Amino acid sequence: MPELTYVQRPARGEADGLLILHHGGGADESDVLGLASVLDRAHRMHVVAPRAPLKLDGADGYDWYTGAEVGYPDADTFLAGYAELCELHDTTWRETGIPAARTVLAGFAAGSVMSYATGLGPGRPRPAGILVFSGFIPTVDGWEPELHTRDSLPVLIAHGRTDQEIGIEFARRASATLTDAGLDVTMYETGGSHTIDPTAKGKAIQWLGRVV
Repeated sequence: MPELTYVQRPARGEADGLLILHHGGGADESDVLGLASVLDRAHRMHVVAPRAPLKLDGADGYDWYTGAEVGYPDADTFLAGYAELCELHDTTWRETGIPAARTVLAGFAAGSVMSYATGLGPGRPRPAGILVFSGFIPTVDGWEPELHTRDSLPVLIAHGRTDQEIGIEFARRASATLTDAGLDVTMYETGGSHTIDPTAKGKAIQWLGRVV
């Protein structure tokens, strides 16, 4: 299995935790690395930003999966990317010595989908928290969230009410599903569109301070 390309930003001194940032579709790891300096200005956390495995024809960046309908990734490409990403997470925990229990999985758009998938995936280690900007819990053959082992898991969902690429209904549905399962969900709706709103970054900074 090919290894994913990734970049790292070490903490200043001993790391309080690990932040794994997953970029959106058609982007790359550099697209979210700057977000680390916003969310973790004091460099308390070790940061890893992987690059998605797919380079589609005519695309400038990289994708985690293909799919014609929002919310329903193509099973073959999704499961392949999911497996590679899980392997990277496992390797990162082993090599840094920072366990899953001190790791926040975060992402934007398709990167949020992969954060949900790896943080809620069956048999996967329980993270410290999941931080999603403008994403959805995927519906895909061969994968289902394992929620009964995630009781009280902190999740922050930030989404713009005018997002025309991934509608706000996906965030509301995810919030309801996870809350009903006993997870500790913070839902934050902004007035923006398909972007990371500055106010959402502020909420995420506060949330990270509580979780890590």
